[in-house]
Amino acid sequence: MSCASCSSGGGTPRGCKNNGTCSSGGCNKLEVYDWLANMTLPSSQAPYDIVEVRFKNSRKSFYKNTKNLTLQVGDVVVVEESPGYDVGVISVVGELARIQVRKKDSNFKPLEAKKIHRIASQEDIDKWVKARSLEKSLMYRSRTLAIDLGLEMKISDVEYQGDLSKATFYYTADGRVDFRQLIKNMAEEFKVRIEMRQIGSRQEASRLGGIGSCGRELCCSTWLTDFRSVSTSAARYQQLSLNPQKLAGQCGKLKCCLNYELDMYIETLKSFPKVDTKLRTEKGNAYHIKTDVFKRQLWYAYEGDMASGLIALAPERVREIIEMNIAGKKPVELLEYTAPVAIKEPDYSNVVGQDSLNRFEHTFNKSKNKKKKKKKPAGTNPVEGTAVATENSSRPDVQKQPIANRPVVNKPRVNPNQNPNQNKPAQPQPQAQAAPQLNENGEPIVRKKKKKNYKKKPNPNNPLNNENKA
Repeated sequence: MSCASCSSGGGTPRGCKNNGTCSSGGCNKLEVYDWLANMTLPSSQAPYDIVEVRFKNSRKSFYKNTKNLTLQVGDVVVVEESPGYDVGVISVVGELARIQVRKKDSNFKPLEAKKIHRIASQEDIDKWVKARSLEKSLMYRSRTLAIDLGLEMKISDVEYQGDLSKATFYYTADGRVDFRQLIKNMAEEFKVRIEMRQIGSRQEASRLGGIGSCGRELCCSTWLTDFRSVSTSAARYQQLSLNPQKLAGQCGKLKCCLNYELDMYIETLKSFPKVDTKLRTEKGNAYHIKTDVFKRQLWYAYEGDMASGLIALAPERVREIIEMNIAGKKPVELLEYTAPVAIKEPDYSNVVGQDSLNRFEHTFNKSKNKKKKKKKPAGTNPVEGTAVATENSSRPDVQKQPIANRPVVNKPRVNPNQNPNQNKPAQPQPQAQAAPQLNENGEPIVRKKKKKNYKKKPNPNNPLNNENKA
């Protein structure tokens, strides 16, 4: 692309930094894909002489090509304005422009359309780029002047004309604003013709653009041109929570996307019974909680018995219960009308027990039992051969026999039905204590332990001790 917002003079990308490869087709708002560009006109039909020209942000207008210039999409042209001239970019040409005229402006009169003067020269483009660079500082200064006068208005955007003779200020306000003194102050300071245009909050978001809560560019700045009224009933039909922070868009109004699927919801809800009707049963009255349009389910709960949970019913079942109530009958319980949930069985057989939840319990129990057993030191095992092995291992003069010549020791097999404590070796008996010494009277001699004196020695360097001595 050759727009000023994508690449600078040195080839460094600016703006979205995609250098013309963005998903919306360009860096400009309300882009139009010319799907009739590859089609040739009949030889007897002249090309359509009305073209669409795009200006700053989403402002577009139709102009007449009176000089039969060869124009392509993306060409910078100089168009007629009152007073002076303006510079814009061609956005739609040919038969697609004819369709756009019918769609956007049905009362358009080709004879009264403004004309295209010429294709812009380098001098016109330099002047146009200079005007764009002055708009930001001009907007900040105009906001300061409006605050000094105490006007309740918000100047959101400024657009210079291509010849730097006029500046258009776009503002939003809740009511009428008397900005006559503001225009005088602006004209004296900026030395240009001033034009004020009041726009709504949605038009402001369309001009400025942004990213919505869905993560995509705003619909009003990419493809949406007609702003229909959105009410909270659209959120109620779609079972959305009436949270203004979630339902409001960047403009502060309800999101336009709430109307996209509203017709489908309204058409589907016609086949559902009324939700304000209570279902009377022998267990008690049940009232409606929520509706799942996609699964075609109505959720009910008993009055005062929310602990039992919600009961999902099909719309046909709800109608049956309502007809029974009208006839004076009551069903026993709503659970009788619930659809059975089919549990899908696995298509394989559980041969090894892989699906058992307690299949690893025996391994965990073994590891716990091993940790509980205490390890006995070497040389104390009374089993035959163990003590001899430890004695021989400590003697350097005894040579170890190779593995092939060692005698084979047949260990006795363990009977699982045998008492495990039966073959346990006898525990070593404690040694007998020596007899106590007796005195002349035959009484045992009790020796008193000497008590140690733990008194701390005084520190000669401590000044407190010196004071006490004094």
